[in-house]
Amino acid sequence: MGESTSWSRLFEYRGQIHEKYPDIWDLKILRKRFPLMLRNLRDGEKVLDIGASNRNLQDRLRRHFPRLIYKSMDIDREQFHDFYSLEEIQEHFDVIFLFEVIEHLDLEEGIGLLKRAYELLTPGGRLILTTPNVFNPNRFWRDATHRVAYCYDELGGILLAQGFHIKEMYRTYSDAYHRYLLRVYVMAPLHRYLGIDFAKSILAVAEKQGR
Repeated sequence: MGESTSWSRLFEYRGQIHEKYPDIWDLKILRKRFPLMLRNLRDGEKVLDIGASNRNLQDRLRRHFPRLIYKSMDIDREQFHDFYSLEEIQEHFDVIFLFEVIEHLDLEEGIGLLKRAYELLTPGGRLILTTPNVFNPNRFWRDATHRVAYCYDELGGILLAQGFHIKEMYRTYSDAYHRYLLRVYVMAPLHRYLGIDFAKSILAVAEKQGR
């Protein structure tokens, strides 16, 4: 379990997550993640988008923050990125995005990625990440490249183990408004009874403490 954190210590960190979120259903539903991203950004800050694919976030963010410094990292060399490996990066960032990436790595690699993200953040910097919700089985198993399924408490515990402070955690579900209302306000009791969630991903906002 990484270089400096034992399994028993991880269980303690998971317990801290349970104190705030005793069950998956205690995580609030977030319909759109982009407004949350905007709330956690300030103009002129430096952003690193890990697993950035086609870099489509750059233009969307700069419409709101014209002086934002955006850089991307992805292993796909068929598209332009500022970095193609974490080892290349020799600068620090105010915000790191890590959307639907960590589940594609094995456990030790995923922990190493979060540890490296912590190192790359400035004090007070924010990590915003998502991963498939294991209480929605189809969400994880539909992709054969997924390696590790993270329950929300395990994800939170691993973040705490790397030194992060958990600011917020959510279940994300974006759909047409009528289907969203049906799921959230009508079907939710049935989902809870069956132990199968409709929310597609878990989103965490974690902060590197200190200034």
